[in-house]
Amino acid sequence: QVRLVESGGGLVQAGGSLTLSCAVSGSFFRINTMAWYRQAPGKQRELVAGITSSWITNYADSVKGRFTISRENTKNTVYLQMNSLKIEDTAVYYCYANGLLEGLRALNSWGQGTQVTVSS
Repeated sequence: QVRLVESGGGLVQAGGSLTLSCAVSGSFFRINTMAWYRQAPGKQRELVAGITSSWITNYADSVKGRFTISRENTKNTVYLQMNSLKIEDTAVYYCYANGLLEGLRALNSWGQGTQVTVSS
């Protein structure tokens, strides 16, 4: 069973910074894309940033220039460095990973979510 465990959420003032981490554990063959999504109250879950196994990144327009996604393959961990946080960044942030399980079955897993609250 594959688990994604997020950490690093919390309360921060507008303009501040936070770094989220997500570690993948369990039995799998390969992790391909890792990503961060977020869901604010009353809104749909949206992609924040993604990174492929070839280190290609993509970002939502709303976070470009402020957030940076990175990964550490030896630790099966993905990070999201969030700078210049805005009140509208307040949401539950979810980690996502896809790839292959042992036996080459598809892997698509989500973390449990971590709350990020930005105050004025």
